[in-house]
Amino acid sequence: MCDDEKDNKLSLIGLSLAELQEVCRDEGLPSYAAKQMMEWLYARRVASIDEMTNLSKAARERLSARFVTGINPPVEAVSSSDGTVKYLFAVKGRSRTEEAGQPAKTVASSFVEAVYIPDGERATLCISSQVGCKMHCAFCMTGRQGWHGNLSAGDILNQVLAVPGSESLTNVVLMGMGEPMDNLDAVLKALSLMTSTPGMGWSPRRITVSTVGIKGTLERFIRETECHLAISLHAPTPEVRSSLMPAERIFSMTQMTDLLRRYDWSGQRRLSFEYILFRGVNDAPSDARRLVRALDGLQCRVNLIRFHRIPDTALDGTDMDGMIRFRDYLTQHGIFTTIRASRGEDVMAACGMLSTAKNRKF
Repeated sequence: MCDDEKDNKLSLIGLSLAELQEVCRDEGLPSYAAKQMMEWLYARRVASIDEMTNLSKAARERLSARFVTGINPPVEAVSSSDGTVKYLFAVKGRSRTEEAGQPAKTVASSFVEAVYIPDGERATLCISSQVGCKMHCAFCMTGRQGWHGNLSAGDILNQVLAVPGSESLTNVVLMGMGEPMDNLDAVLKALSLMTSTPGMGWSPRRITVSTVGIKGTLERFIRETECHLAISLHAPTPEVRSSLMPAERIFSMTQMTDLLRRYDWSGQRRLSFEYILFRGVNDAPSDARRLVRALDGLQCRVNLIRFHRIPDTALDGTDMDGMIRFRDYLTQHGIFTTIRASRGEDVMAACGMLSTAKNRKF
């Protein structure tokens, strides 16, 4: 099948059971075929409709005339010296016109990055939810790229289903390119397909979603899924956070923590705060004291992250001794705190380094 022909067909990946049942009705197939397709797509991860061998040949031919599975392998892989692998995926993001309530258009020649992180018996995949990002955080390369469109649920899932070694993944984190709460409908649909049966059947405890905190959609996320939540905080006060993260001016960390206190985080669902330490900005003993006060009353953990320097920034990272002192203070004051291991920095795959702004041709 030529690329143009394939591009004109609809993808099955990203469709729910109800939507696949509608496909079956349209194509004159029995309704139970929808569950069979769910199994082939989300459990067996087949690349073509022809591989769905418990469907009749005639059914496969009818489906193939209009659809493809939508499972597309990465177009590039770059390996780090520490075993981390950064994958580049071609996607069809959704254009700005969709958000304005106009007919959706696909964004041509768009790419996103996903990062595979092996660690002993764990294998974590960090995936993207948007092409670029609107948040413009001062320490993040993705924000400098700007926002170029939302990913569909299928594009989000494809990163999980098509990455080499997909079957061995133990965890997925939505910490790649984009702000998940800014594309929440697609993110929630992808999470539902990952955690439902039929579907991938994962426990929501294997999935963590990271966000700067978006007013309205954050609460909806908490209510509609049981996946872990990670808040990109990076500052002990609204004033400091505002200098690093423009999103603070729209929905402050004070409003956000007040919202989070209304929910119970004492069970298996985890609430964590991500905190990059910047020398002379948010790493002083007084900052640690302020952070303890800011998180008072929340059952949570803090992940301290080393700053991965990006071009043209005045920010500098705190050294390891400073990170240890900061961690120890938080721990001594009742906040479980870890220093996250840095992975994939040599291939621009570490936290805050993902970017596909450079034009690539394949």
